[in-house]
Amino acid sequence: MNKVTVSAPGKLMLLGEHAVVYNHPCLVTAVDQRMRATVETLDSLEFQLEAEDVGVTGYKKPLSNLGKGDIPKGAQSVEIAVRNISEKYPLRTGLRVTTKSEFSSQFGFGSSSASTVCTIKAVSEILGLNLSQKDIFDLSYKTVLDIQGKGSGFDVAAAVFGGTLYFVTGEKVIKPMSVDSLPLIVGYSGVKADTVTLINKVKESFVHKQKRLNEIYNSIEVLVNNARDALIKKDWKRFGKLMNKNQDLLVKLGVSIDKLDNMIKASLSEGAYGAKLSGAGGGDCMIAIVPKDNEQEVKDGISQAGGKVVNIKTNAEGVRIEK
Repeated sequence: MNKVTVSAPGKLMLLGEHAVVYNHPCLVTAVDQRMRATVETLDSLEFQLEAEDVGVTGYKKPLSNLGKGDIPKGAQSVEIAVRNISEKYPLRTGLRVTTKSEFSSQFGFGSSSASTVCTIKAVSEILGLNLSQKDIFDLSYKTVLDIQGKGSGFDVAAAVFGGTLYFVTGEKVIKPMSVDSLPLIVGYSGVKADTVTLINKVKESFVHKQKRLNEIYNSIEVLVNNARDALIKKDWKRFGKLMNKNQDLLVKLGVSIDKLDNMIKASLSEGAYGAKLSGAGGGDCMIAIVPKDNEQEVKDGISQAGGKVVNIKTNAEGVRIEK
């Protein structure tokens, strides 16, 4: 085999962001907007990357230089993934990787994690390594940590395993939830946010209030565990109330912004059971759990508050080989 195409889903955090970085659980769902990576072998011992979505074209270097020198931001997740896989399974052939995203990297759907997972799965296939989902998770999570220095790995887990997951940092727990769909509406704020910056912002603002920060994270953990039960029972009303409480705690962490608050308020006033920001905050997306009869009103409310409704399906399949 000298060419293979693989795809992996994006993700949306349902409850538990920020706390998840510090070993608390979260609920995350995979979304049907996917990242694709095509990997082909080369005769020359070099690494080539075409990732037009993130402005990387005609990028190449010798395999011996993988991970060295100045790596463009858009190339990091793929290049470090290939380096990490080659350290474990030495490459005897050059590789050309072409990535294509179905979702805008602006939405905060976890595009870098999805491209990391795609790359590792595709290289595993093309070299006949038969890596298990756990192997793919471990190598992908290591790649994220190598690049960011921190991260819980929930977006990697969503890309690898798909579906809706109860997750604790670094694969301590990855529990698939048996739920076929979620009555979820997603609104994009139009503001791009950077996860690592926001994690550090929280750390700095609570540097002298560690006890308070731990209280907030422990409270979020209780909400996540209760929401897991509500999810199993499909008790969306209760799930929504728990989302609202989670949002209140995220506001206390200082990661919500007026735009998100307005979109959330509009959703609730149009009949959503619950609404909150999704992800690190500072922008990106908000989500609402909505009764069937109120879907259009909630969508209109989000639009009127200046948000953009993003049409996605949740509970998407994990990383897979495309025919």
